[in-house]
Amino acid sequence: MAMKREAKNAMASPSAAAALCDTALARQVEAGDLAAFEQLMRRHNRALYRTARAILKDDGEAEDAVQEAYLLAYGSIAKFRGDARLSTWLTRIVANEAFARLRKRARRAAIVPLHADDDVTAHDIRTESEAPEMDRPDNLALRREMRQLLEARIDALPDAYRVVFMLRAVEELSVEETADSLGIPEATVRTRFFRARSLLREALARDVDRAYVDAFGFAGARCDRIVTQVLARLAGESSPRG
Repeated sequence: MAMKREAKNAMASPSAAAALCDTALARQVEAGDLAAFEQLMRRHNRALYRTARAILKDDGEAEDAVQEAYLLAYGSIAKFRGDARLSTWLTRIVANEAFARLRKRARRAAIVPLHADDDVTAHDIRTESEAPEMDRPDNLALRREMRQLLEARIDALPDAYRVVFMLRAVEELSVEETADSLGIPEATVRTRFFRARSLLREALARDVDRAYVDAFGFAGARCDRIVTQVLARLAGESSPRG
């Protein structure tokens, strides 16, 4: 009876089922199964890239950090015993790699100034809830602009806040998982996440305020069209009646 209840609970919890599957994959990787490691990488690629990108603010270096983290994970997979989720274990590895690169960059910058290219690459993130009309070119362009604005504002957050925000808000890690991944107290995670959201709201509110000035622009073709049409109608009404 207890075994049935445990099986039912596992089926009811997608995260628990994923964790079990991750553990099985880890054991296959430990046995040298590269196909299993490829599956593991594809499953966690986006989350780990976002973590590295939040720390490094550089697309190319974030990719390099994730690759190095995977190599480290592959070489030490035997150390993973399932005490935490595999995603948390991997996130901790990629975060450590990214922070190490950040420290190396800082030391290098003390000698040679660096000018990093912080241009954000737009990712076409799609959700199941999107309506078909969202695929129209004009809506796609609007979503791309909104996404780039949001990514730019997240990039502008202080380093400590940005990483916590990415893990909590974007990757939806719990407070405990975020704290474990970054090696900081849970109270610190809560404080930084609250502050990051406040800063982000303030920055986006300023963007909206500035946009009010340009909202429903009236200059140009629309203005000319209305003026022309009104003048034409007035000219017609003032013409001699037969």
